[in-house]
Amino acid sequence: MKIHGAVLCLILALLVSKNAVAVGTGKTLEFKGSSEGMVVFDGTAHKNAGLSCSDCHNPVVFPKMKQGTVKITMNDLYAGKYCGKCHNGEKAFMIKEHCARCHHKPDVK
Repeated sequence: MKIHGAVLCLILALLVSKNAVAVGTGKTLEFKGSSEGMVVFDGTAHKNAGLSCSDCHNPVVFPKMKQGTVKITMNDLYAGKYCGKCHNGEKAFMIKEHCARCHHKPDVK
């Protein structure tokens, strides 16, 4: 019985740790469809800034964590929604003035 409990605890720990590091070290999320270029989200940069997943993924900022479940527009960001809640020039860089920090156009060859 003790072995079953230990195995169950190990399985639960693995499941929780996988969810806690949805954007793992050295990995990014890419959001396509913008005329200004693909938006690249780097979870490591946000973690290094002292943020946890729940700082953004909560009922106020991003209620859903699955990529593609929220349609984000620049007007929403400028109005202080989603990423714009922090990227307003006070807490983090202002998105209106630093487009290339999020938008990446592919190299044309």
